[in-house]
Amino acid sequence: MSNFFKRLLNDSSSSDEEERNMWFAAAIEFERQNSQGSGSGDRSSRQYRYRDRVSGHSRLLNDYFVENPVYDETLFRRRFRLSRPLFLRILHTLQQHNDYFVQRRNAANTVGLSGEQKMTAALRMLAYGMSADSLDEYVRIGETTTIECVKRFCQGVVEIFGPEYLRSPNAADISRLLRKANQRGFPGMLGSLDCMHWAWKNCPAAYHGMYTGHVHRPTIVLEAVASYDLWIWHAFFGMPGSNNDINVLDASNLFANLQEGCGPSVNYTIMGNHYNMGYYLADGIYPKWATIVQSISHPQDLAHEFFAKKHESYRKDVERAFGVLQARFAIVRGPARFWHHEDLTFIMKACIILHNMIIEDERVDDNGLVAMASGNDDYDSLGTDGPVEVSRGPISFDHFMATNRAIRDSNTHYALRRDIIAHLWTLHGQGVIE
Repeated sequence: MSNFFKRLLNDSSSSDEEERNMWFAAAIEFERQNSQGSGSGDRSSRQYRYRDRVSGHSRLLNDYFVENPVYDETLFRRRFRLSRPLFLRILHTLQQHNDYFVQRRNAANTVGLSGEQKMTAALRMLAYGMSADSLDEYVRIGETTTIECVKRFCQGVVEIFGPEYLRSPNAADISRLLRKANQRGFPGMLGSLDCMHWAWKNCPAAYHGMYTGHVHRPTIVLEAVASYDLWIWHAFFGMPGSNNDINVLDASNLFANLQEGCGPSVNYTIMGNHYNMGYYLADGIYPKWATIVQSISHPQDLAHEFFAKKHESYRKDVERAFGVLQARFAIVRGPARFWHHEDLTFIMKACIILHNMIIEDERVDDNGLVAMASGNDDYDSLGTDGPVEVSRGPISFDHFMATNRAIRDSNTHYALRRDIIAHLWTLHGQGVIE
């Protein structure tokens, strides 16, 4: 407080109590205006906005979550990217895992934001890629709180649902994938493999050289394996954009279970030749390994041409998965605006997990009907081909090296591709595959 007002308040001649209070209030107002104009940045100079969070919560419930909401299930699915039962299932699980999503009162006994408001803000940012302050008018939530909701939501989804929806295929999964691959004419195929680049707009200047690659701007690489139903079985995210697909494959854990002998075994026969390792369809940049089957860039006869046509068709599964992922969650389609690499990793993994949960929730049965899944339903169903053996015992170093050499064997790669070409051409001649 200025010396003038201090002397005025301490002046014994000002005996009138009412006049003294008036001057005291004027002194406080004078100091408040000076502190706001000084630009000191302290918390006392921040302007408080009464957002009426209770009315925002009531409006959100009336629009989407009451018995007869304003917007039906179709519009809910369109705007939230998932169904209402799946939304509530995720919310209830998050509330049990983290009380941040539970509505509470603060120290001033004021009701805070509800779990529906926080999860709505997080999903809208993921689905539309909008700025954080654009949700303030409807959800009644501030910019910094929205960013915190996105971070906590993505981290919670990864920690809770990651072990189930971002895992390697088990014996039942492999049995189903092999059955579908047989119908397509590619026995032993487990999916298609490719990489996607996510632009990093706010990449620190010190990292620009490391994260800038062929797209001439900082990016982060996602390596993924997708199956025929667009389920993403493998997601390795975080490599700088200066790496190509071969470098990312060498650093990823795609074949870790196979090398360590702790994954389900895959046994199949093509044209009388037996194979014990599954394979993925990939483009020409990948190495010629026994577990990767590439197309033929310049087919010389009708059999090779037919194989290249089918290979390029089925390899698009992972491209379609990338397209659906970016269509559902626009935040991974546009440049990333977060600063920290860890936050981007949680966001990407959370979007992939939600993508797989939506596929499980809206899967189509053999009759072409959508079978909505409950929280206890299992996406995996064991096929009629019988169980697949799983090796869980410890292995020696020699066995590990032998498996590693078998994975990278180019002779097996060419032999496998020749058998697949002959098998496809035989099925085509029998009229099984057109």
